Amino acid sequence: MRVSALIPRYPEPETYVGRTHYCPGCGHGTLHKILGEVIDELGIRKRVILVEPVGCSVLALRYLKVDGIQGPHGRAPAIATAIKRLRPEAIVITYQGDGDLAAIGTNEIIHAANRGEMFTVIFVNNAVYGMTGGQMAPTTLVGQRSTTTPTGRATEYFGYPLRVCELLNTLEAPVYLERVSLHDVEHIAKTRAAIKKALLNQIEGRGFSLVEVLSNCPTNWKMTPEESWRFVKEEMTKVFPLGVFRDR
Repeated sequence: MRVSALIPRYPEPETYVGRTHYCPGCGHGTLHKILGEVIDELGIRKRVILVEPVGCSVLALRYLKVDGIQGPHGRAPAIATAIKRLRPEAIVITYQGDGDLAAIGTNEIIHAANRGEMFTVIFVNNAVYGMTGGQMAPTTLVGQRSTTTPTGRATEYFGYPLRVCELLNTLEAPVYLERVSLHDVEHIAKTRAAIKKALLNQIEGRGFSLVEVLSNCPTNWKMTPEESWRFVKEEMTKVFPLGVFRDR
């Protein structure tokens, strides 16, 4: 008997298309599959409207069979606000990277959270501008090299990494804020649970939810996939501690 015949085969989620074009080892493919699985589990695929701005996140709709709209850089929360107010029955999700949400979109995310807008944010933090060439992002670690900080991020010039969950936790309106990671199987399962909870909050009309997902960028970090996930586990989690910051 062939070994492959002994390995159980699990059905692919209906919402998730499958093989992606992302760089080898990139966390986006894993996160897309998680999102597709949760959408299927909750039975909400026909209600979902996904808002994707500029960045690697802009390609999510290639792999998720849901309605969606592409927004200008950093403006996904503004678009999501309009969609949810006009179509309150829709399940509105923004899928944003750190070069988007935590830089040009900082104003948008703070005020959407402060208003308690009724949509769900999936925020992918890989500490770099991925699509545009590996420049320093607001989340780049102190000393971490990028194309715009070739000798490492220096605080005297560029300040410190921006902690989005901690920042939004100072506001009154958000109902759920959690930071998770994709660096191993245990934490992938926790990421899935967090995304499910964030979507249930919207389905039940509770309010604004954001899940920050620590991920990697092996290409721009100039690392192998294994090295990059080790960096997430050993370095990024020191600066961006995992856990629930708000759960009402």
